[in-house]
Amino acid sequence: MKTTVCLKYWPPEALLLKAVEKPNPTDNEVLIRIFATAVNSADWRLRKAGPWAVRLFFGFTKPKKSILGGAFSGEIEAVGKNVTRFKTGDQVFGSARMRFGAYADYTCFPEDGVLAIKPYNCSHKESATIPFGGTTASYFLRKANSKVGQKELIYGASGAIGTAAVQLARYFGAEVTGVCSTSNLEMVKSVGATNVIDYTKQDFTKNGETYDVIFETVNKLSFSKSIRCLYQQGVLILGAGNVSQVLQGLWHAIISSRKVITGVMSEVANDIILLKELIEQEHYKAIVDRSYPFEKMGGHIPM
Repeated sequence: MKTTVCLKYWPPEALLLKAVEKPNPTDNEVLIRIFATAVNSADWRLRKAGPWAVRLFFGFTKPKKSILGGAFSGEIEAVGKNVTRFKTGDQVFGSARMRFGAYADYTCFPEDGVLAIKPYNCSHKESATIPFGGTTASYFLRKANSKVGQKELIYGASGAIGTAAVQLARYFGAEVTGVCSTSNLEMVKSVGATNVIDYTKQDFTKNGETYDVIFETVNKLSFSKSIRCLYQQGVLILGAGNVSQVLQGLWHAIISSRKVITGVMSEVANDIILLKELIEQEHYKAIVDRSYPFEKMGGHIPM
């Protein structure tokens, strides 16, 4: 089967196409033929080992797992003898997260992993974009207790996490303001933002507005400015926070009534089952920036 491997931390040119043996599922696994995968911010941060602390968990000189990719959509081709939730032929989508392995024609995946039947009204290409942003946004908004009547601002509203956060916050009943660039204003409106702010023309931290929740998805906001734009009982979500911001958040939680949420998110199958249901009910839609054939992912390793 074809895979794209990352043999060292480097620019995109480090990704190489390689033929490897097709895997076989264990008793509690399913074999999935992957029709589409997605490339997200987590993928390129890992590939380039940025920040450097990535190496502490994934390998000092190169990734411990050479086949990257955390989100996928495809069809179950075989099941282990103990599998009961899925059957051969099921159209599925899911999140491999730290297991990786989605940059390939096939992957083996545990039955009890973050896996669900694909939404019937989504293509495989669309379904592959859902798990990363959708499960991340769902996790953090639930921790922030997003609810009806709140004013919530999503910074980086046009990205994978941002578009998911706008849609989920709106579904939970919040009044949503999205912050993005000029070219993405209409798209962010189309996914449910009540208000949009073009960050190239306006600094929301200077307009006098305050919010119940600010969700910073891209790690480009000043911590001190953001925290001042919250109500006294407000919540700042640092979805892409660095070590310094984590420490600032811990300190601020001690000295202030405002809350800061950051850290590594966790996910379960119920996360994407919820997203599947929202998509089928037309409360949520997948956003595809652009797509490429698998062969464009990397150069070829001589065989």
